[in-house]
Amino acid sequence: MKVIGLIGGMSWNSTLEYYRLINEGVSHRLGGFHSARLVLYSLDFEDIELAQHEARWDDATDILVKAGTGLKRAGADFLVICTNTMHKVADLVAERTDLPLLHIGDAVGNAITERGLNKVGLLGTRFVMEEHFYRDRLEKCFGIEVLVPSEAEQNVVDRLIYEELCQGKIIDTSRRACLNIIEGLTGRGAEGIILGCTELPLLIRPADVSVPVFDTTQLHAEAAVERALGD
Repeated sequence: MKVIGLIGGMSWNSTLEYYRLINEGVSHRLGGFHSARLVLYSLDFEDIELAQHEARWDDATDILVKAGTGLKRAGADFLVICTNTMHKVADLVAERTDLPLLHIGDAVGNAITERGLNKVGLLGTRFVMEEHFYRDRLEKCFGIEVLVPSEAEQNVVDRLIYEELCQGKIIDTSRRACLNIIEGLTGRGAEGIILGCTELPLLIRPADVSVPVFDTTQLHAEAAVERALGD
């Protein structure tokens, strides 16, 4: 079994889910008393959040590279960044740590392709929805058309992620607001919805949505299990 290197703490709420899902996945696959071989470097999200909103992406990259280098020294065979937004710098982290990195966009793209869908809606932080690093990977590598909410709706989603979900607050009015935004995306032709923030699955349940929902936390964790147990 390969050793998984988790870069977490962005926020700790979703990192907790990664740890649980990966260990459950290994236990289910191997049975008995098996659990995952992993090392976790949990960051102080305050440092990351400030760097993001002050557009200090070089500083944010340095933080993740330091974490990844530490995980490599601890014996990690590959890296998993436990957040969608910081995949903006994923290629740089992989290059500078000289470790393979399991990209969350690939886990999501493979799942969408397996469902035979061609057009999906994307919710996430403003960086994920507004910028092209995430959408381009899905569009160029998997041929998937990605729809995003309006600018005003993006602000709503971004606010509730940072001000509520990252602080462990689950609020029903925010759930309803997200579901209204999702309804707008499906009305524009989205055949599925990507929960492109690892905290969003804490708020949105698949049963609440009329089209397939792609839980990026779940999919990324499953891909990590597959990589860890593969040849």
